[in-house]
Amino acid sequence: MQQTNNIVRSQEADESLFQQLISKYLPYWPIFLIALIVGAGVAFAYISYATPIYEADATLIIKDEKKGNEDSKMMESLDQISSKKIVENEIEVIQSRKLMSDVINKLGLYAPIIEKAEIKTSSAYLTSPVSIRVQMPESITGTNEIKLNFDRNNNSVIINDSFKYPLNQIVVTPFGQMAFLENKNYQKSNKPTKQLYFSLINPKYLVPSFLSNLKAEASSKLSSIVNLSYRDEVPKRAEDILNQLIDSYKQLEINEKDILAKNTLAFVEDRLNIVSHDLDSIEKKVQQYKSARGAVDISTQGQLYLQNVSANDQKLSDVNTQLSVLQQVDKFVTSKENTSGIVPSTLGVSDPMLSQLMDKLYTSELEYEKLRKTVGENNPTLVAIRDQINKIKPNILQNIRSQEQSLMATKQNISATNGNYSSMLQGVPQKERQLLDISREQQIKSNIYSFLLQKREESELAYASTVSNNRVVDYAQASPSPVSPKVLLIYLFSILSFMGLCFAFVAIRESLSGKVLYRNEIESRTSIPIIGEVAFDKSKTPVVIETGKRSFVAEEFRKLRISLSFLGINSNHKKILVTSSISGEGKSFIAANLAVSLSLTGKKVVLVDLDLNNPTIAKILNVNQEDGITEYLTGHKDPEEIIKRVKAHENLFFISSGSLPENPTELLVNGKIKEIMDYLDNIFDVIIVDTSPIVLVTDAYILSELCDATLYVVRHKYTPKILIKRIDESAKINPINNPAIIFNGVKMRGFFKNNYGYGYDYVYGNRDKKNQKSIIKS
Repeated sequence: MQQTNNIVRSQEADESLFQQLISKYLPYWPIFLIALIVGAGVAFAYISYATPIYEADATLIIKDEKKGNEDSKMMESLDQISSKKIVENEIEVIQSRKLMSDVINKLGLYAPIIEKAEIKTSSAYLTSPVSIRVQMPESITGTNEIKLNFDRNNNSVIINDSFKYPLNQIVVTPFGQMAFLENKNYQKSNKPTKQLYFSLINPKYLVPSFLSNLKAEASSKLSSIVNLSYRDEVPKRAEDILNQLIDSYKQLEINEKDILAKNTLAFVEDRLNIVSHDLDSIEKKVQQYKSARGAVDISTQGQLYLQNVSANDQKLSDVNTQLSVLQQVDKFVTSKENTSGIVPSTLGVSDPMLSQLMDKLYTSELEYEKLRKTVGENNPTLVAIRDQINKIKPNILQNIRSQEQSLMATKQNISATNGNYSSMLQGVPQKERQLLDISREQQIKSNIYSFLLQKREESELAYASTVSNNRVVDYAQASPSPVSPKVLLIYLFSILSFMGLCFAFVAIRESLSGKVLYRNEIESRTSIPIIGEVAFDKSKTPVVIETGKRSFVAEEFRKLRISLSFLGINSNHKKILVTSSISGEGKSFIAANLAVSLSLTGKKVVLVDLDLNNPTIAKILNVNQEDGITEYLTGHKDPEEIIKRVKAHENLFFISSGSLPENPTELLVNGKIKEIMDYLDNIFDVIIVDTSPIVLVTDAYILSELCDATLYVVRHKYTPKILIKRIDESAKINPINNPAIIFNGVKMRGFFKNNYGYGYDYVYGNRDKKNQKSIIKS
């Protein structure tokens, strides 16, 4: 049950807040309508003159084994020099300044051509019949808006109406060496030709702006697919930039592979030349030995020795080869100048751990060189890779030392074995033994030569098969419609901006007002109930209630008349005091019209003007003000002498204030006021007393004790809010009897000039700037 009550309260609070917002801003609907029209007009003007931006998209697949993208076995066998890649690193390379600068240079974007119209300037990438290429783009100092004309008859261009140059030739101009080429993207149009201009901009100043329009990101964390997009005012240029970027990225990878393969092949060729020279010398030595000594056949024991020693020598050769390779690797790792990225081959080394460490070192150094071109020296990723390289090198050196010790031990064992064979064959003739030595050396060199020939072929195959590991899924394609400006978003933003200004204007305008504008402002500042609201009456008639007359204000007084029962006004409790905070809130207007309204019901009503400081009831009723309550209080008149019938209103009687005394408050406390109130209580059905403002004088506190109810008048857009808050504070010290508030002079706010608003939380206001004075100011 409690939860249901909370839901109901929440709904009521939401409805109340919604009603407040609607009633607060709805009266200003013409301003919001104007803001809507202006906002839509501004958005339309912006869209009309804004340059549309198109977006081109392309897709790449990066070879990343960790994410499941591997080459075929055939490609793996041919490609011996490829390195592992990380998609995130490749994205940084794609977005590097070096690649974008290459794109700018190859497409000639450093020399943009524009066409000028009366209103705006647009790119002539597709409408210019010529394009411009500069011999040394890096030397451009910067020149803006050089006038360009194309002479179709002579197939030449004219610069600044002074210099004429032929097409497709390198010419010397006042702005440097350049060539004017036929624009391959030229699209002939039937529209009037506009004046062309071109500028020369150094590519390094263009790179940041071009990179800001480029976006490269992986399609997902587990995918090696990279989505590329570029935004430009010319869709064809956006496509060309993306396609050239892809080509430059692929060519960069191929160039790196070519350099590595070329250096590896050069290393193998050097070794082949050395071994070939040694082998040729040995063969000549064998020939000379056989010719000189006549050593042709060897014994069976010699053949067995040769076979065993040959096998041992082959092992010894392998050991020496491995030691040589290890020395090359040791020299490469310990050298501080190994920045070229060329890692010596570990062919012949049987330990797979060393190959893995060298591959890891090569991959790390290659990543380090790539990343160093795109980021600063202190980049965290670059520092991490450099630390990884520094950790790999000690492991490689430790592995080399371990293998060298093992190989040296193996070499000693083989040498010892060969020594045993030699001692066993001491009986072999010297000639045969010398021939065997020469043949053994020849066999060793021949095996090494065959091994190097095989590796040369492998290197040449790898060099010939250097292709990019990356694959293009989709080449660039521009969107058919512009992605910017977004029409709906701009209209929405513009309209909401102007509407927001209107909301802010109304809110600030009314928040700065210190006067009472809303009924809820009264209810939030005092606990005294509001029993009635009286709308502002534009007519200058002080009495708005007459027999047979129907009006909105008159109906409100009739409602107020009925509401008096809420305060307990009846035949036994009939005295009503009317007061306010300050002068001008309309208490006399309320008192007079309430009295007239009650008299129309047939009740005998007396209206007493006890405002002894500034009485106005007599003027409202158009009666004589002489001989009133002052004369009674001073003892100069009896009650019968001061009570006067109002001729215009049957059953209505009036007691004026009389002459204004010098000490009105002292007259009210002399005891006679209670006597006349009791006297009137016995004669009349209703007694209405109009007194002075309660904040200015204390008369109301004195009279409130003698009355059954107190009507406190608050006037819209007139009564200060701070005075409403003081009602309860003052009541703690000087309480007033049975109080109730009447919200008087309620005006419609904004542009609703001819209607009235009524109801709880309804917002009232007046934008009428004319200084119209009304009788209700009392």
